[in-house]
Amino acid sequence: MGNCPSTSRRKFSPNQECNKQVTTEIVLKPVNQDEKINFSDCEDEKKIPFGESEDKKSIPMIDGVEDPEPATTTITNGSGGDVILNSEDKEVPLIVELVNLCLSLNTVEHHTSDFYAVHSENPRLAIRRGSPFKISVDLNRPYETSKDILCLVFTLKDAKSPSYSQNTEVLVPVVLDDDKDKVPAPWQVRVLETQAKTLTLEVTPASNCVVGEWILEVDSRSKDDKYAPDFRYKVKDPLLILFNPWCEDDTVYLEDEDRREEYVLADTGLVWRGSHNCLRPCVWSYAQYEENILECCLYLLTDVGHLRVVDRADPIKVVRHISAVLNCRDDNGVLVGNWSGKYKGGKNPTCWAGSQMILQKYFKSKKPIKYGQCWVFSGVFTTVCRALGIPCRPVTNFSSAHDTHNSLTIDRFFDCHGKPLEKMNIDSVWNFHVWNEVWMQRPDLEPGGYGGWQAADCTPQEESDGMYRCGPASVEAIKRGEVKKAFDTTFLFAEVNADKVYWRYHGPNQPLKLIKKSTEEIGQCISTKAIGKFEREDITQNYKHIERTKEEREVMLRALRQCKDVFSRYYLNDDLEDVQFEFTLLDDIVIGEPFTVKLKAINKKEEGDEFTLNVCLHVHSAFYTGEAKKLIKKDEFEIKLGPGVEQEMTMTLKYEEYEKSLVDQCAFIISAMAHVEESGFDYCAQDDFRVRMPDIAIQVDGEIVQNQPITVTATLTNPLPKALKGGEFVIEGPGFGKPTKLKMKGNIPPGEDAKVKCKLTPATPGCKAIIAKFKSKELEDVDGYHTIFVKSSPENQKDNNCHL
Repeated sequence: MGNCPSTSRRKFSPNQECNKQVTTEIVLKPVNQDEKINFSDCEDEKKIPFGESEDKKSIPMIDGVEDPEPATTTITNGSGGDVILNSEDKEVPLIVELVNLCLSLNTVEHHTSDFYAVHSENPRLAIRRGSPFKISVDLNRPYETSKDILCLVFTLKDAKSPSYSQNTEVLVPVVLDDDKDKVPAPWQVRVLETQAKTLTLEVTPASNCVVGEWILEVDSRSKDDKYAPDFRYKVKDPLLILFNPWCEDDTVYLEDEDRREEYVLADTGLVWRGSHNCLRPCVWSYAQYEENILECCLYLLTDVGHLRVVDRADPIKVVRHISAVLNCRDDNGVLVGNWSGKYKGGKNPTCWAGSQMILQKYFKSKKPIKYGQCWVFSGVFTTVCRALGIPCRPVTNFSSAHDTHNSLTIDRFFDCHGKPLEKMNIDSVWNFHVWNEVWMQRPDLEPGGYGGWQAADCTPQEESDGMYRCGPASVEAIKRGEVKKAFDTTFLFAEVNADKVYWRYHGPNQPLKLIKKSTEEIGQCISTKAIGKFEREDITQNYKHIERTKEEREVMLRALRQCKDVFSRYYLNDDLEDVQFEFTLLDDIVIGEPFTVKLKAINKKEEGDEFTLNVCLHVHSAFYTGEAKKLIKKDEFEIKLGPGVEQEMTMTLKYEEYEKSLVDQCAFIISAMAHVEESGFDYCAQDDFRVRMPDIAIQVDGEIVQNQPITVTATLTNPLPKALKGGEFVIEGPGFGKPTKLKMKGNIPPGEDAKVKCKLTPATPGCKAIIAKFKSKELEDVDGYHTIFVKSSPENQKDNNCHL
């Protein structure tokens, strides 16, 4: 036997499609059929072990077919040398020369064509499990079913020990329809067309296969000659396989194309903040298609936390894992939560407008990003789920309870002067809290119809099974009060249904006096973005029955019976009291304006003695988590209320009074306490309030076409009675590249406009949102958005699909 003509692996760089090159290689497999050889892409030469009777030597890789002499063809086989085959005596072995992944065709059909990884300089195929995709296989000679064996080999890239039993390695033989066994297999391949030396195949991954990066190889060998060598062709870049809400057999299947468009494909959305009496929509750029975002999402599954490889096939376990790794309390997760109001060394959570910068920075540094709060956690959670193919939406719950004891009550204590006793007030009510819903079936909870929307929360609040995570919990189970259903249903039920109880504390060893019990304050205006439009959809009815109905109280009692720490429930009936109180706030106050708190007292008796009322009104600045920061103003009143008389007590706050006490979200806690001396009746009311920020107006000039620049103008009117200093705009949006920062020159006087212009170039067609943020030394957390529709460029409209 002669010397090997080459000991180097042949590198193929075929023009796969549309001038996109995908490097592939052919690897010669040893005769030993039971041995799996793993090759590294970075090495040029491999040593392959032989049987005991063979010399251990370097095995040459396929170097292609040498320029043949008239009667012979030289092919390198598994013996370590060259085999001279006479074309008259021997059949030329079947060798795969090229695999065309048909990126343009497959990514359109699998709804993955917008991912950066698909159209980058080194394009990769992204597909969804359970749906067929096409490939074409070029051979060195025509494929003959009677003589040849062709087999596709899929191997999960990060599996340490790939195995068929764990579905991390899959063999899919290529056979014609006439030769197929009728028993269905999880993975399928079908020959669509045989033309000369090219096979067109349709491959369907299992609808429950592991999500991640899969290596594709094609083996070829002779059917009858057991001594004939095996040849293996390896596609260099792994395929990306994602969840599939378009496949009825996938547990994340979602009916209706409009819903899939909104909850899977949309890269921009709205997240609501504020308070139940001042709802504020904020635009968020999910940016799941941008550079390295999909790669980062897969990295979170494979390298962060402790998710088993086989569990990546189950969206329930994947979502629970995501809720843990997006915060850094247990693992080296994505975001650092911070509710202190001090953000040195990081970014104020109100300055984020999207997930792109967060995930790209994290993927590059592999270190947690500072800082996030609930809506930031929720926005990033939405990005990760949608990128992986799990339908997802952010949900805002106003007046959201944080029940630390799982007692289903939020207890508030006040002293005899009406001052909140913060050391005793361990439970809290957040002005708003944002979590997520994901769509999937719940076979682990059935029977009972618990599939559909599942609540999950990655904001680190309480531990669940030893880690800071929450959910997924069936929204249907929450509404039914079935708090024992997995996962964390008790905590989520309390967030929307807990009863709020007010107590007057008279000191140690003194009995508490129950002032008021409210069954309606918790869980209001539960909101998400409407399908296909930038408007609010109220989904409160998904979580709870209408307040004060028989069904609502029955659900609460059912939950209490299942709760370990059941506190006694108190029911008040103050209809017999002679004095009635009405507590009101003025809505829609822009920062810089004064606001007024009003408490009206009504003597319901038409005749008789007058009543003496002691009234106290408090205004505290507060974090949106419900924690009071500072007392801003307190007014006390003592009035005489005669028969049939109504009297209003008011307290007005000017901007100069509350300016220096403001914290994030510009939130306040307004409290009213009243005591009727003659009857001993106590009244207590507490509410959340916020002054809203001004809006940024955005104008777009020019025809809006893909890859063509447009002019964007952003304008803000200063609402404060003083100048704004150090103003800065940030303009961004999915498909527009990196955010554009524009600093203002000079100060912005009161009532004057701040205006900036910039050029943006939309990279992808479709409905997009332009997002503007503004901050200065005196004013921050100001934003605005403008929706546009980007037309496809003429080049993009050409038919560049793979023609098979």
